[in-house]
Amino acid sequence: MVKSKILYQGQKHCELIHEPSQSKIETDAPKDNQGKGERFSPTDLMGAALGSCILTTMAIVGERDGIDLRGSQASVEKVMTDAPRRIQSLRVDIVLPAHLSPDQRRKMEEVAKHCPVKRSLHPDVETPMTFIYQEI
Repeated sequence: MVKSKILYQGQKHCELIHEPSQSKIETDAPKDNQGKGERFSPTDLMGAALGSCILTTMAIVGERDGIDLRGSQASVEKVMTDAPRRIQSLRVDIVLPAHLSPDQRRKMEEVAKHCPVKRSLHPDVETPMTFIYQEI
């Protein structure tokens, strides 16, 4: 179990502290919801968490299977909806090395679709993924 501590700093800013490492992240409300958009919003972090989880989970499998994924990237576009305000979709573009074989590509794509963050999202949150293979 991992604990995080969240400190409200005023002006819709929060400081998040990862207790084991003491690393910090700051958040702000987005411009379209009464904030200044000066930092990640909490829902931005959901998208970033999905992209990070996909790459991390693929790296775990890749290291186990001798697949070098250095330089891989993910880009996440968050789309919000109103009534109620929530994340409608997290569109993910994943860039992987062109040298991966067809079997390695299938494996990495399957791993991405089943990362823990993806599996924790409500089924109403759409998570389309595009895989791009290029020289990295």
